[in-house]
Amino acid sequence: MSTCFQELQHLIQNRRTVKPPQMNGEEIPDDQIRQILALADWAPTHGHTEPWRFVVYAGPKVKDFCAAHAALYRSETPPDKFMEMKFVKLLHMGDMASHVLVAYMRRGDLPKIPALEEIAATSCAIQNLLLGATALGIATYWGSGGMAYHPAMKEMLQLREEDLVLGILYLGYTDKAVPEGKRTVALEEKVRWM
Repeated sequence: MSTCFQELQHLIQNRRTVKPPQMNGEEIPDDQIRQILALADWAPTHGHTEPWRFVVYAGPKVKDFCAAHAALYRSETPPDKFMEMKFVKLLHMGDMASHVLVAYMRRGDLPKIPALEEIAATSCAIQNLLLGATALGIATYWGSGGMAYHPAMKEMLQLREEDLVLGILYLGYTDKAVPEGKRTVALEEKVRWM
């Protein structure tokens, strides 16, 4: 087995989700964020549409984003469905994160390419970013809660109707031990050899 394969295997098998409250508030150098964004940019792309886009919030802009996210939840949720606990969670979600990135798919100009392929390419870009972060010792959380998929989030980010938010990425450092990985379904049950 090649060393390159073993290093890649180690990164993939050791990437973990770290919830933002488990982060320690330490700042990630912006240059490292740029490096992992450059890795994201090498995702596979049909027709070279390169549909992945990232909105980066750093420094005080992290709290600004969280405040805006919580405000969206308050304004767009019917009173009988509104939960104060969820509002507070969204408001403070990034308190210990260094950076918040909103990842979205910007629909390409080639209508023959299905939107599903653009979503898949953007998801690959996100995975590249997560693996790069793991290699640099950066903790990550790919969140889809709150208002991530709500049309109001698209409006806040000034996205087009055909664009699609795929998640909110919280990045930081953690002092906590990352948990062991696990898979609950055996690989043999997920693969059919013909």
